[in-house]
Amino acid sequence: MTAQLPITIDGVISRMEEIDAELDRHDGVACFNRVYLKVTKLVKEHVTAGTFKDPAFLERMDVIFAGHYLKNVDAAKAGRPTELPWQPLFEARGNRVIWPIQFALAGMNAHINHDLALAVVETCKERSTAPEVAPVHEDFEKVNDLLASVEAEIRAEFELQIVKVATAPAEQLKHAVAAFSMSSAREVAWLNATQLWEARNNPVKYQVQLTAMAGAVNATSRMILAPVVPPPAD
Repeated sequence: MTAQLPITIDGVISRMEEIDAELDRHDGVACFNRVYLKVTKLVKEHVTAGTFKDPAFLERMDVIFAGHYLKNVDAAKAGRPTELPWQPLFEARGNRVIWPIQFALAGMNAHINHDLALAVVETCKERSTAPEVAPVHEDFEKVNDLLASVEAEIRAEFELQIVKVATAPAEQLKHAVAAFSMSSAREVAWLNATQLWEARNNPVKYQVQLTAMAGAVNATSRMILAPVVPPPAD
């Protein structure tokens, strides 16, 4: 049976904590899940603290957003195919030549560059608003600052590890990791969200855009996840 998706941000956090407890820490999905759990807890803190102008909208979007990831976790657990943007991560999750940061970035790529645009559109529809109506975009932008702090933290940890692998392939890995930016991905996600919103009443155009998004994200994740050099043993 498919697990029921959470309806609150606390429920999302609980599900992610369950996933973290269930999976081997080296599992590629677990690597992404740890980062996503940290981000979600940070978003919750700022929802509670009043950082956002419309905290109810932001929390609901966060829950819908997480649901896209959790549906793929449930599908993989049940032996069903995952969605195209998520396939590279779930297929490579057991490859121990791939670094945790590669798994984390591939998950972010799938989730931000595909799922986030859908979450914006779905939340706007549900709450009878639109991406251009204040403060939807302003609150969306505030999340970027939160993500930047988490991204800087995981990159700093990666840089400490990579100095232990002083080889030419390690340099190649550094360049591959440096090419992905969460803030840039969110800028693309916003553009995709506005384009999907404009196409929402045209099923054919909407599906064409979704298909293009999914294909591009799949290809990017496969590049991010290319095995280069094994991480140091821990």
